[in-house]
Amino acid sequence: MSFFITGTDTGVGKTYVTRLILEALRGEGLDAVGYKPVACGDREDAVTLAEASGGLDLDVVNPVYLNTAVAPYVAGMLENRTVDPAELLAGFSHLAAQHAHVLVEGAGGWEVPLAPNYRVSDLASDLGLPVILVAGNRLGALNHILLTVNAIRAKGLTCAGIVMNQLEDEMDMAMITNKGVVEDLTGVVLLDHLIYGQDFLDAEAYLNLLLPRD
Repeated sequence: MSFFITGTDTGVGKTYVTRLILEALRGEGLDAVGYKPVACGDREDAVTLAEASGGLDLDVVNPVYLNTAVAPYVAGMLENRTVDPAELLAGFSHLAAQHAHVLVEGAGGWEVPLAPNYRVSDLASDLGLPVILVAGNRLGALNHILLTVNAIRAKGLTCAGIVMNQLEDEMDMAMITNKGVVEDLTGVVLLDHLIYGQDFLDAEAYLNLLLPRD
């Protein structure tokens, strides 16, 4: 089984979370790899996923790279290129044919435009994968989580779990209480609440997603 990993916004830690999940799963002996279909500005995220996937070729992990650090659709216009959805889908199929589990990391948030009339949400829909949502734990996170979960469901997809990522060392009341109510508000399991600077996670929740038990 494979998953699509999206965020409530850019900068919430999608690559960080994806890397930790990959390391945890591979540490349990699972054949899990990462896939970053589109990168803009630099390829640091893709390099991170390639390394966490056991040293996969960078161009396999990240088939489309645009130099400008803006949304892929805009970068394509500026660079006189068009992101081809078929290329993104083919890259996933190539990895999925060779590996048991592929974690696909989107670009920015759920509705970031990739190409004319084609967004991150359309890519996730075409792949048909369950979605893991990464949210930065801060004031306003609940609103962004609810909006994104509803948008995922509107695409006919399942939000399989939420990961709340602590972006700051100190916690205010919103950060403390968010994790206690997010499951009730969304009906989606909270897979993890990662504290600031945490560099590992418990694989059990993710193993249960990949290898559900009766």
